[in-house]
Amino acid sequence: LGFFLLDNCSSSLSFGYQLEQMLGHSTYGKVYKAVACQRRAQVAIKVISKRKALEEYLRELLSHHIQVLKGLHHKHLITLYQAIETTARHYIIMELAPSGNVLQRVQNEGPCPESLAGHWFSQLVLCLAYLHSRAVVHRDLKLENLLLDYQDNVKISIFGLPRRVSTREALSQTFCGSYAYACPRILQAQAYDPFLADTWSAGVILCALLLGCLPFDNTNLQRLLQQIQRPPVFPSWQPLPQDCKDVILRLLCPASQRLSAQEFLQTPWVSRFLPPGPLGDLPSATEAPETQSSSCSFGDPLPPASENL
Repeated sequence: LGFFLLDNCSSSLSFGYQLEQMLGHSTYGKVYKAVACQRRAQVAIKVISKRKALEEYLRELLSHHIQVLKGLHHKHLITLYQAIETTARHYIIMELAPSGNVLQRVQNEGPCPESLAGHWFSQLVLCLAYLHSRAVVHRDLKLENLLLDYQDNVKISIFGLPRRVSTREALSQTFCGSYAYACPRILQAQAYDPFLADTWSAGVILCALLLGCLPFDNTNLQRLLQQIQRPPVFPSWQPLPQDCKDVILRLLCPASQRLSAQEFLQTPWVSRFLPPGPLGDLPSATEAPETQSSSCSFGDPLPPASENL
C-alpha cells in the first residue's frame, strides 16, 4: 500500500486514503476505518498523537511492537501493512476486521453454542501456537482483541503489548494486560512464564464464550486472587461435554500443569474444530514451549472493556 498523510489528519488524506468513521480509541490514539483510494480496499488506520503519548512509549515500546509485527503473517492474525511517522503523529495501517469483535457478539447474543465456541477457540489457539513458535507472546489476550472478518472468523489484534522473548526459559516480570484475564503469578506480582500466561488468558476466553460470563470476579482484586487459586466450578445450567471441561481445567490451572498452545491443538475437544488437512504454520513438537485451591463460580457479567493492570 502506497501511503503519505498530511499532519492535519483531516478526513481526506492526501496520496492514498480516505478516513471514514472512527472504530475506537485508546489513551494515545484513535482507530479509523479508511479506504485506500487507488485500490478501493478497506483498511484500518491507528492514529497515535505524539503530543498525547508518553515519550518512552513512542521511543521504545511502539518501535519495538512494530518490529515484532513486521514478520508475522497468519490467517487468524490482523496483518500490519505499513507504519508511517510524521512530525506530529504515527500512522499504523492494518487489516480491517469489519464484523466487530467477539466481546460485542457475546454481550449481544449471550453464550455461544459449543460449535461456535469451538470454532473461534480453535482459531485462537492456532494463531497463538504460531506466535509462540516464533518466540512472540501476546500479553493482552481478551475478548475485545478477538476481531471478526466478513465470514466471522477470528482475527487476533496484537497492536498493543506484543513482545519477542529472547530465550524460551526467560521469565517475565512485566505486569501488563487485564485483571480478568491475568494468570495468578501476574496478579501476585511474581515472575511468570509469558507463554503460559497467554494460555491462561485463552482459558478465560473459552469460559466466556461458552458461558457468556467471566470465570472470575474482576471487580475486587482480593476476591479475584482467592478465586484463581482454585479450580473452576462448572454451572449446572450450562452442561458441557467432559472433553471440553478437560480443556478448561488444563488452561485454568497452575503453570506446572498448564499445556502449551500447541499441546492444546492435540486435545480431543479442540481437534474436533480444526480445519481438515495439515496445519502448516505450526511448529514441530520439539519447538513447542515447555510446560511448567474455595471454588469459584461462573456468573460475573462481561464488562464493556477490561480493566488494565
